[in-house]
Amino acid sequence: MKTFNLDHLETFVRVIQAGSFSAAAEKLGLTQPAVSLQIRQIEKKLGTALIERVGRRARPTAAGSELLEHASRIDDAVSSAVESVARHASDAIGHVRLGTDNTVTIFLLPPVLGALRRRYPNLQITVSTGNAADIVKAVEENQIDLAFATLPASGRALEVTPVIDDPIVAIAPPDMPLPHRLTAANLARLPLLLSQPGSAGRRITDRWFARGEATVNPAMSLGSAEAIKAMAIAGLGCGILPEMAIGKEGREKFVVRPLSPPLKRTMGVVIRKDKRLSKGLKETYDALLGLGRR
Repeated sequence: MKTFNLDHLETFVRVIQAGSFSAAAEKLGLTQPAVSLQIRQIEKKLGTALIERVGRRARPTAAGSELLEHASRIDDAVSSAVESVARHASDAIGHVRLGTDNTVTIFLLPPVLGALRRRYPNLQITVSTGNAADIVKAVEENQIDLAFATLPASGRALEVTPVIDDPIVAIAPPDMPLPHRLTAANLARLPLLLSQPGSAGRRITDRWFARGEATVNPAMSLGSAEAIKAMAIAGLGCGILPEMAIGKEGREKFVVRPLSPPLKRTMGVVIRKDKRLSKGLKETYDALLGLGRR
């Protein structure tokens, strides 16, 4: 066992998952000859063939299938051992790079990150804000570790987990008359304050209006929910934004009404499938998933 190379085992798993040596090499950042050499070495060590070609795909042999069953348990055992040892290092918790939008940063993250920092004082967290498409792209390119973003999000390298549904609502100053039912047609007649074009929130809103066969010409397109609220308070129009962005104080300043039919945005955690979870990243990831259980 002392000469069994765990990196070679990971390479074997990646080849089976990807279905080819070249695809596995690309994901591992290795050349194809290097991947082939590692497979030959592990096969030599175990004394049997582990991979065979079936058409254009690399498939496990019978022996390879058995090794594959053990591989995840081996990885879990090694990760557990490393995690246990890491607790003895004061700086082992690590640095986490999280991407999300301004609304989540202001209204959802503070208690989550506060609880994490109380448990792990040495945990360093950098929060980057932006639109959903840019944040998800940053995860895919490994510029940040994970994102809490408006879905859908797609990418072959990504694992996407829906966590919460956030209703989209209308807000208006108390003296603005609103129709009884806030349908797309009724809202389209009002001076509207919407998110800027290209944002995830605006795409969701535009699709809702399109389903209601209403043409929208907003009075203002704004870059943040905070700006929409400020303009609504100033009496400049009726805003459409996530309910999360209103906050307790906001309900005292303007009228909040649901849309008809109801509209929501789904938010979730986005992370690379091959991302190695440090202690700090795993705790942050679990904390974000836990928002769906509240």
